[in-house]
Amino acid sequence: MSEQKMDNGKMIFPWGTSRRFNAYPDHLRGIFGSRVQKVSVNAGFTCPNRDGTVGYGGCAYCNNLAFVPSYCKETLPVKEQIEKGIGFHRRRYRRAHKYIAYFQSYTNTYSGVGSLKKLYSEALSVPGVVGLAIGTRPDCIDEGILDYLQELSGKYYIIVEYGFESCYDHTLERINRGHGFAASREAVIKTRERGIRTGAHIIFGLPGETEKDMIRQATILSELPLDTVKFRQLQIVKGTPMAREYFEDPSKFRLFRLEEYLDFMVSFIELLNPSFVVERIAGEVPPRYLAVPLRWGVRNETIVDMFEKKLKEAGTWQGKKYSNN
Repeated sequence: MSEQKMDNGKMIFPWGTSRRFNAYPDHLRGIFGSRVQKVSVNAGFTCPNRDGTVGYGGCAYCNNLAFVPSYCKETLPVKEQIEKGIGFHRRRYRRAHKYIAYFQSYTNTYSGVGSLKKLYSEALSVPGVVGLAIGTRPDCIDEGILDYLQELSGKYYIIVEYGFESCYDHTLERINRGHGFAASREAVIKTRERGIRTGAHIIFGLPGETEKDMIRQATILSELPLDTVKFRQLQIVKGTPMAREYFEDPSKFRLFRLEEYLDFMVSFIELLNPSFVVERIAGEVPPRYLAVPLRWGVRNETIVDMFEKKLKEAGTWQGKKYSNN
């Protein structure tokens, strides 16, 4: 894959910017003409691997408190949560005037269509909200839900973000996901066939996966009809089965140091489909929730800057080694 150049010699990549990966903020700005901010929602859902439908205990790595903003309280109406979130983000990012309501906590299609319509409609009624991002599992989508989301996608920015976590069945079984990779592939294909945007989330460093296994996922993902991807490094969070397993035998786990992770991500991103919008390259958990301190010492904004610097130094970019043959 070759880069393009402007008349002044500055590189412009196929996604239309000089950034060396297809970055989410630029993607949204290209659609809406201005900065767009996600605002998280906790709508009080659970998961089928928590309530006994497919299992108990939830995913081995998961403690939702570790990534849900303080304004997201399931006791509050959806509209009030979004209004509080907008207030928070306006203080932090004053340029944002448009928002995507991000149904984030647990499995946000794990209900009947009637109740989902009520929740989603309430979110879309908030002034400034231009769409929905719906985080869910690939085994919690059906034709009725897709019918409704297809209808909404004709009027709003709608994306269904599927928690893949891994492309390997042995890993998914080990972390108690309760579904295999075939379910992830099928859900993305069915969703995209309806013209609904799709996203995938992957965790790097899950037990049992080598670095070669992790890198290979770039090729596996690149074959799917995805619009966005999110990546994060494994972090050991308090109150999870994985925390207990870690302290029993830390040797089973790969916890990346910052420089290691950035080098890994450079190798990964070179193989990734350049049409994929990269929403996140690393995750951030509040230190009070970490059972094992991360000690990276920098925030996500700095990590992205460091990543882009590494890409430039290596003379590489997203999809440089991608092949669709």
